[in-house]
Amino acid sequence: MTTNRPAKSIAAATLLSIAIIANTACSYSTSDQKPKVNTVTPAGSLSGSYYEKASFTDSQGKYWIPLKPAAASIGYRMKDDTSSGGYAKIGYTDVMYMLHPDSTQVFSLGQKIKLPDAPVRRNGQIYITPTSLSKLLQTEVGWNPRTGEINVASPSDKGDTEGTGNPEAAKPLRIQSLSAADSSQLVAYAKKFLGVPYDFGAGPYEETKRFDCSSFTRHVFKKFGVDLPRLAKDQDNLGRRVSRSELEIGDLIFFTVPGRFESDAIPGHVGIYIGDGKFIHTWGDPGVQISDLDSGYWSNVMLHMQRVL
Repeated sequence: MTTNRPAKSIAAATLLSIAIIANTACSYSTSDQKPKVNTVTPAGSLSGSYYEKASFTDSQGKYWIPLKPAAASIGYRMKDDTSSGGYAKIGYTDVMYMLHPDSTQVFSLGQKIKLPDAPVRRNGQIYITPTSLSKLLQTEVGWNPRTGEINVASPSDKGDTEGTGNPEAAKPLRIQSLSAADSSQLVAYAKKFLGVPYDFGAGPYEETKRFDCSSFTRHVFKKFGVDLPRLAKDQDNLGRRVSRSELEIGDLIFFTVPGRFESDAIPGHVGIYIGDGKFIHTWGDPGVQISDLDSGYWSNVMLHMQRVL
């Protein structure tokens, strides 16, 4: 197999290729992707690698792995609400993938797609075949049933290239400019929720008294007559792009998922600009909080800014 890869990765890639040739049980399901971390796939991309001891092979010879540790290997978290009729949700600070056991229909990066094999529930966990995992995450997945080694490459922006790759293709939602009074009200209203706990895949605030990043922005904007979609990736498709110098109170700020290249166009986190170089968002502990935009951690993973008011 001939691939293009960084020169510094050639040695590591050669070692992995030798291991694959030596063990014919190794398999890969591939699509275009960009590098992430700690091992090299046959296509030359870096990926998250771990060893899975709880896998199984069914009567048809299909290999199955638990979904949660596979997602965790590339820094994603998973919340399983399927026992109560909801979805299993996967993402970073915001939901990016949703699925049900025993259904091939899933939601992947805002699109409804069909998997080759429906995920199943076994011993209290959701299991998935590596080929279905590759389709779900829109990335490359490698597996070795003999050793239990699993390699998952970081998802790229491939799934975002149709219709939304062009910044000018965003759907207009601009209703009116915020007056100074309205801006003050928006900031004051958002700050009322400081300290409200963060919960990945949170249900409606009225029921859970919790937010994740996109449910928080949606709740705040609803107060001002704007009905944002539930997920950050879909919120990113509304309004119009603005530059840092144009940024105004009430603009949405989108961030990439850490561990992926900053050129990736799939937002994994969203917050609201509140002026003075700061934005309000929810993440981890203490939940809803105010952070600096131009320095520190978030300044290094910012994707772009969007105006919907």
